[in-house]
Amino acid sequence: MNFLNAVSALFRYGRWAVFAGIVTAASAQPLPSNTLKKIQTSGVIVIGHRVGSVPFSYLDANLQPIGYSMDLCRAVVEAVKVQLNLPDLKVKLVAVTSATRIPMVANGSVDLECGITTNTQERRKQVAFSVTTFVAQSRLLAKKVNNIRQLADLRGRPVVSTVSTTSIARLNEINAQQQLGMRILAGKDDPDSFLFVQSDRAVAYAMDDVLLYALIARNPRPQDYSVSDEALSVEPYGIMLGKDDPEFKRLVDGALTALFRSGEINRLYRQWFESPIPPNGLNLQLPMSGALQRAILQPTDSSDPKNYQ
Repeated sequence: MNFLNAVSALFRYGRWAVFAGIVTAASAQPLPSNTLKKIQTSGVIVIGHRVGSVPFSYLDANLQPIGYSMDLCRAVVEAVKVQLNLPDLKVKLVAVTSATRIPMVANGSVDLECGITTNTQERRKQVAFSVTTFVAQSRLLAKKVNNIRQLADLRGRPVVSTVSTTSIARLNEINAQQQLGMRILAGKDDPDSFLFVQSDRAVAYAMDDVLLYALIARNPRPQDYSVSDEALSVEPYGIMLGKDDPEFKRLVDGALTALFRSGEINRLYRQWFESPIPPNGLNLQLPMSGALQRAILQPTDSSDPKNYQ
């Protein structure tokens, strides 16, 4: 049985720890890694998570972080356990926000950020990213009565996005380039930004489409809202980790690539995007995009949106 077949077989039986051993055994002799040294010395790996980014990283009924991104990080943690021969490695969970996530990874407070962070060239000056794990597009959410069909409909009107996100940066760029005269507001997180639209303080909310669909689906009156067909940008997500630690990145990418090649990524995708999820049985009914299918077949950590079109 070759390596990839072995990984596939192990996943069918849910043997995460054994999978991690295969990933590690198949890797080259490790080079010095400051992150792995720190984890080995402390016996703790620190995972940054979001509290309300359904279905990627959010809290369940017991206030424990769950989601698609959390499951991907779980595979990485198992690989770390075997790489360091630390079967009792402790996992410390730390909540992060759109504003705190990058500084906390950059200063080493968090080893892996398991959320919804877009890989951009600007951010790569401070942190590193794994291979791409999801591809979203930034779009506009609005009440149907506001009749927002395209960017031109926002001229001179208040529009919201979330602080420290690529969507708010792109919104400011578009506003300047097209001289739309929009009044751009900033919510502290995704639910807060959505509240701006619900309360009519903003006519539209710019954010990654998958997050917008999740917010609408959880709303008591989903029929009142729509998401624009027009996309503002392409958003490749990755697990964020410390910069200038190629050995740790190699381990992270190896664990994720094994998930891709074994086909386990397809089961995880169906679980979180096409099935009822905790705590209330929400089903996004969102098939995997062609862009993500291509990124799984040919893993890449590219930050260039053109590589996902």
